[in-house]
Amino acid sequence: MKSSVFTVAALLTLSTAYAQTWSLDKAHSRAGFTITHNLLAEVDGNFKTFDAKITAAKADLSDAVFEFTADVNSINTDNDRRDGHLKGPDFFDAAKYPAITFRSKSFRKVEGKKYTMVGDLTMHGVTKPVTLDITMTGPVAMKGMGGKEQDKAGFKVGGTLKRSDFGVGTIPVVVVSDEVEIKLNGEFARQDNTVADKK
Repeated sequence: MKSSVFTVAALLTLSTAYAQTWSLDKAHSRAGFTITHNLLAEVDGNFKTFDAKITAAKADLSDAVFEFTADVNSINTDNDRRDGHLKGPDFFDAAKYPAITFRSKSFRKVEGKKYTMVGDLTMHGVTKPVTLDITMTGPVAMKGMGGKEQDKAGFKVGGTLKRSDFGVGTIPVVVVSDEVEIKLNGEFARQDNTVADKK
């Protein structure tokens, strides 16, 4: 009986340790992209509505799992006419495919605070693996406005994908580049109701 109780307690402890969650500080984060227009000029855009979270068992986030979602209807390139075109069936078809999602499958350290992340990106109804480069800042303990200390971390994510791989847009690449540069910057805070493995 004592052995069974100990086993249950151990499992509960492990499940708690693996429940560490880091939430996105949206006010200090950005989900953006860059394409090339007419083979001449870079055009930047972003998603106004997006969210992300990290789960990890280790306090240094070296085993992090990333999840990301963006609302396609929130796409913004500082041009209403262009934004409407991007939301339409010629490109993202937001009415049919309203969300872009990503979930990482591996997170590998390259050197220092630089990592390589591989995961599944779903866009325009197509799911494909993508590889992203990450630079991590922190984690560090910081005091908020109320004087309460909280663990925080920053991530700069970059990479390149082809819109044609996801069936986004049939416009020739001499007008809108096939390659899209991904630019994500996020600040995350560890939630108080989780426990980290301090090893």
